[in-house]
Amino acid sequence: MEFLIITGLSGAGKSQAMKAMEDINYYCMDNLPPQLLPGFAELCYESKRNIKKVAVVVDIRGGKFFDALFNSLEKLSEKGLKYRILFLDASDIVLIKRYKELRRPHPLSVNGRLIDGINKERELLEEVKSKADYIIDTSNFTIGMLKEEIRKIFVEGEESRKLTISVVSFGFKYGILLDGDLIFDVRFLPNPYYIEELKDYTGNDENVREYVLKWEQTKTFIHKLIDMLNFLIPYYIKEGKTQLVIGIGCTGGKHRSVAIANFIQEILSKEGNRVILSHRDSK
Repeated sequence: MEFLIITGLSGAGKSQAMKAMEDINYYCMDNLPPQLLPGFAELCYESKRNIKKVAVVVDIRGGKFFDALFNSLEKLSEKGLKYRILFLDASDIVLIKRYKELRRPHPLSVNGRLIDGINKERELLEEVKSKADYIIDTSNFTIGMLKEEIRKIFVEGEESRKLTISVVSFGFKYGILLDGDLIFDVRFLPNPYYIEELKDYTGNDENVREYVLKWEQTKTFIHKLIDMLNFLIPYYIKEGKTQLVIGIGCTGGKHRSVAIANFIQEILSKEGNRVILSHRDSK
C-alpha cells in the first residue's frame, strides 16, 4: 500500500494537493491530528477494503502539531509501516499575498503579524522538510500547474527533483519581480514595441519571437545566461534549494522578456530540468 503524508507551510496549497490526490484515486483524509497517524496507518494497512493508495494531510490545524508529528513518524518506522512525505512550500511574499487575499490570520502569527507566523512555522518545519521525499514549491503555480505536477510524480512516476525552476517574465514599469532569485534586464535588446506591425503582439507570437531572437546580442546573451545557469544549478541543488526563480524583465513585460523567457524555458527543459513558465505582465 502507498501511504503518503502531505504537509508543509500554511497557505502553500495542501488542500489543493489533497484534491489532486483524490483525482488520481487516492483515499484522502484531511486535517488528521498527527497523534492519530500511526493508528490510522495501521487501519489502512490491515483494512479488508483493499485500499491501495492513501494520502493524509497533517498540519498545524491539528493543535500541538510539531512534537506529535515527529513522534508519530518514529512510531510508523518502529512498526515497519512505510510512508512517504510530500512537502508543500512557497515563498514568504507569496504566502503573505495569499493570506491577505483570503483575509485569514496565520495560525502562528503573533499580534497579527503574518511574517512572524510564517518565519516560526518555517523554522519548526525545517526537520520534516529535510525528511520529505517530494518537495513542491507552489510560489508560481496555478491550481492547474499543481495538479499537473502531482500527476507527473504519482501517476507517470517521473523522478522527483527537489529543485523547481520558475522562469518569469515581467515589466519594470509595473515593478521589479520581488521574489526573483536571479533578475536579468533585457531592455538593452531592440524593442519590437517601436515596430508598427509588431507592437500589438507579444513575445508569445512567432513574429515577435523571431524579431527578438534574430539579433546577435540576443544570441550571445542567451548563450552566456544558459552557461551561467548550468554552472549554478548543481550548487543550488547541493545546498538544498527547492525553488529557483529567474526573472526576465523588459520595459512593459510583453515583448522582449516574454520571448526570452519562453526560449530559456525551452532550453532548460530540454536539459532535463523541471521548469515552470509564467508571464506576469503579458495580458
